[in-house]
Amino acid sequence: MSFDSIRAIRWENNRLLLLDQRLLPQQQIDVVCTDVAGVADAIRNMVVRGAPAIGITAAYGLVIAGQLRFAQDKARWQTTIAADLELLAKSRPTAVNLFWAIERMRGLIAGLPAQQDPAAALLAEAQLIHRDDIAANQRMGQLGAALIQPDSAILTHCNTGSLATGGFGTALGVIRQAYADKKVTKVFADETRPWMQGARLTAWELVQDKIPVTLIVEGAAAFLMKQQRVQWVILGADRITANGDVANKIGTYSLAVLARHHGVKFMVVAPTSTIDMQLASGADIPIEMRGEEELLQLGGQRLAPQGVQAWNPVFDVTPATLIDAIVTERGVVTEPDRQKMLAMMQKSDS
Repeated sequence: MSFDSIRAIRWENNRLLLLDQRLLPQQQIDVVCTDVAGVADAIRNMVVRGAPAIGITAAYGLVIAGQLRFAQDKARWQTTIAADLELLAKSRPTAVNLFWAIERMRGLIAGLPAQQDPAAALLAEAQLIHRDDIAANQRMGQLGAALIQPDSAILTHCNTGSLATGGFGTALGVIRQAYADKKVTKVFADETRPWMQGARLTAWELVQDKIPVTLIVEGAAAFLMKQQRVQWVILGADRITANGDVANKIGTYSLAVLARHHGVKFMVVAPTSTIDMQLASGADIPIEMRGEEELLQLGGQRLAPQGVQAWNPVFDVTPATLIDAIVTERGVVTEPDRQKMLAMMQKSDS
């Protein structure tokens, strides 16, 4: 596929390699993970980020865990690996793909024959999760691009591309496909404080694939929309609830409010593994809080005076009433509500 040159998660020579997203765009360096603690640290410390990518990384982490536990105790590895499952589950709380991948691997582990080397089966499952994610992203790209009119400009937030997934991307996958279809003339990317995923990661991805991108501060979004310079806001999701509410990178909710006020369409793109039908609404989603230092300093240099406190939620929740379309690999839900979400999920199970 054109405009798709990046893979941030790789399994090579029996090792998990993660492109360290904290160092982009200045450096392209892989972190090599050789144990489960290292995988959990990579997720927690933002070496890898983005809900689908976190889930895929956890799956590969359990390949490593299975190999090590089997080598230590062939008779009890299926019991002792429970500690590794728990460690990975605690790495980050909001992205439901993490727990989806862990539970899928847990089910496989429970069904494997006792005292049989699990390495091949675990690796095959992790690689299947990885391949399925890329295929789902490409399908979502096609479905989402079909909603976009020619000569459109897109505003996106955070990073939802190959860096945040197995490859191609969710929201950025739609943008890639729409650009390939000659529907998109320009992409605007929010900086996305405090980790600057838009400035460092989304802009980097688009430059790599020669898609024109213009960076803006979050505070410029309203003025951009008022000038009618953007037709769609397209973003990903870390968790979607049964009624269509969406948890995503902090700042998403404000963009949805602005888009509705200015008549700009608002699209959320995410695989069905991001949908949590066990949660009734966004009010039930646990929101991760991170350290104050992420806001008080930048690149190790303190920005705020001593004595200042910071409030640092990583995500916010956008109500379904502000969303024009949720795009999944199974189909598109317009003006989402509980009944439409249920119908789509039942279709995905059929």
